[in-house]
Amino acid sequence: MHSQTIGDFLAELAARTPAPGGGATAAVHAAQAAALVGMVARYSDGARFAEHAEEISDIGRTADRLRTEALDVAEADAQAFSAVADAYALPRSTDDEKAARSAAMAAALREACEPPVAAIGAAVEIVSLAERILPVGNRNVITDVAAAAQAARAAATTARVNIEVNLGGIGDDEARVEFSAAARSVDPVVERAEKVTAAVRKELTG
Repeated sequence: MHSQTIGDFLAELAARTPAPGGGATAAVHAAQAAALVGMVARYSDGARFAEHAEEISDIGRTADRLRTEALDVAEADAQAFSAVADAYALPRSTDDEKAARSAAMAAALREACEPPVAAIGAAVEIVSLAERILPVGNRNVITDVAAAAQAARAAATTARVNIEVNLGGIGDDEARVEFSAAARSVDPVVERAEKVTAAVRKELTG
């Protein structure tokens, strides 16, 4: 994923294959959001921004870390969903085979929820970065703060449906509670992202 071209990724995404899919897309949304914040931080360097230099530098470093981590999540999601597809393909002719298949599916679905949960976590952090850089960043790239917020919003909402679709097949009650909580955390992220965007649009229109 780190060295793959956008065109190659989209070709794989469009192919009739189990992965990459929506979960990987959520993580890529997060990576794009982090990259946009990093760009704004770099355009907010220099004497004009000296008062907030430490804050802006920290935002840029954190954005770079999240961008790398999000691409790792995209790779993990593709691998996890491939395991789900493999579990669905297991034989089920006998009771023993059916039991083994069910156990494998439950385990694979649990693993498949982990990357979307991580994508939501990344989205939360990125929206926080957008909120932090909004008042102090370079006004010439202020629209990219809104773009980052909206990309993070897309990451969170896309990841949420990829968690919800797998919940029914997970038998571990503790895991279901954890994943459900992650899914419920998305609405506040959406609200915060919309506030960032609204603030940017208000500034643009005066």
